[in-house]
Amino acid sequence: MAGEKCAFENIFSFKTLPTKKFSFLQDKEVTEFLMKWSMLGRISAHSYSFDHNFSSYSSDRFVQCFFRDPIVASSLRRVEAGVWVPVGMLLSVSVAVVPCTKVSMDLFDPLYSCGILRPSGHILKCFHDVYPDYDELRQVLDEDSEHYGVLGREQRGEFLFLLFKHLCLGGELCQYEDTIDPYISVTKKIYKDLISVQKDPETKKISVVSTVLKVCARDESGRRFPGTQEEEQTFAYLIVDPFKRHATLFCHFYGVGNFTV
Repeated sequence: MAGEKCAFENIFSFKTLPTKKFSFLQDKEVTEFLMKWSMLGRISAHSYSFDHNFSSYSSDRFVQCFFRDPIVASSLRRVEAGVWVPVGMLLSVSVAVVPCTKVSMDLFDPLYSCGILRPSGHILKCFHDVYPDYDELRQVLDEDSEHYGVLGREQRGEFLFLLFKHLCLGGELCQYEDTIDPYISVTKKIYKDLISVQKDPETKKISVVSTVLKVCARDESGRRFPGTQEEEQTFAYLIVDPFKRHATLFCHFYGVGNFTV
């Protein structure tokens, strides 16, 4: 039983939500870009319901219970040698809360005026002898770039920016875009699909209600989920909607080839 695996009060247990669909995975334009960026089939989102109230201070306990839950464990997959394989029970878990407060795309406004884009939205290329096959947008993602300071630390820590960065860097055989528009558009669609918001009835202000947790887990033999080695583009985020009592595991496994989960 899940309660025997997770020695905490108010044990969380989980059920899969097989009918829960994500529009970004059904969107033809989005999937075409994900294929071009070598991410299609390696990026996934799966939702689960849970049975107790969630609050951010219980994040560690919640994630421990999530990965130790037998229903969750039986549903997890990872890529090994280009093949999807069952993960099994995960015992050791690390959790990091990811700030998620943005309800618009204005976070990216500075990118349009810092000299890395033409007025048309085309991304400036780097000098070939300095950075072969590289562009100024990917330079902004590198802390050694002269444009790195265009976005502050808080902005870069936001889940919205991290999602954008993951899409810009892509998979192992990524074909990069000449303009910024596809990155912004796909980021917006995925973010909107994953994050829940609510409107204050008095102020009419919209705010994010989801809690985003970056997670990494190990089984008893030390094998990791989501990946077997440290790789920035192999990631897993657990996104919790406390009102619907839904948790979505959003993952990407870096590598070559298109697969289906």
